[in-house]
Amino acid sequence: MKLIADSGSTKVEWVLLDQDKVVKHIFTSGFNALMLTEEEISQYIDDELMTQLGETASDIDEIYFYGAGCVDEEVCRSVRRAIRHNIPAEIIEAHSDLLGAARSLLGDKEGIACILGTGANSCYYNGKEIKDHVSPLGYILGDEGSGAVLGRHLIGDVLKHQLPRELCDRFMDEYNLEGAAILRRVYKEPMPNRFLASVTPFLLKNIEEPAIHRLVLNEFKSFFVRNVAQYDRYRTLPVCFVGSIAFHYRPVLEEAAAALDASIETVSKTPMEGLIRFHSGY
Repeated sequence: MKLIADSGSTKVEWVLLDQDKVVKHIFTSGFNALMLTEEEISQYIDDELMTQLGETASDIDEIYFYGAGCVDEEVCRSVRRAIRHNIPAEIIEAHSDLLGAARSLLGDKEGIACILGTGANSCYYNGKEIKDHVSPLGYILGDEGSGAVLGRHLIGDVLKHQLPRELCDRFMDEYNLEGAAILRRVYKEPMPNRFLASVTPFLLKNIEEPAIHRLVLNEFKSFFVRNVAQYDRYRTLPVCFVGSIAFHYRPVLEEAAAALDASIETVSKTPMEGLIRFHSGY
């Protein structure tokens, strides 16, 4: 049997395949492999995954792990060893979530794979491996188009009265927040990027408002200019997206792509369905 993992900072989705049929779907809490030691990852797997796998763990022959924080071979090696400590499968691979997105979206085809969720990322994929990559730089310096950056712009525009007053009042009432509380969440409490991304449903709900549509469209255009347009032949290669922001805001994303003479081929909410296809060979 094969075990596939799509690991993010919020949750990890595990799918167990038996002869390319899904026999078990498991969700565990998320983690970033860069932030944990090998021992901590091993303990996490023991605590959260093994009890849900049960006796089927001994039947697993192949494991393919795609994770946030798997930025280099040293981290990937730690993840592989942590997994093997719990599940002695014959084949254990650990890769970045970006390679997972590329394999999910493009399979063995050449193209540009992008992630737009809480964070953002992109790469040029030649059908086998990532050959070019523009650093996303995180939500302070980059991550254009991501949930965190959209939320940052929205909150900034509300607090600086850059949106129509009725929209500003609606936002403050809906989220029951005051300026001081917002500043505390952003500058004092952990994981401000998640907090910023958590307000993006307001944008989607009010996307027909000209000021909101303009905010989202400009941010997606920035993603294309500062990321996608940096890859050779971006106008002729398929550009594909995975992530909740790309999925829910697809019409505006396609509007931004058209402005840069790019074409979007595929948009998926999560990479798992495509990863199942990739590792099933169809």
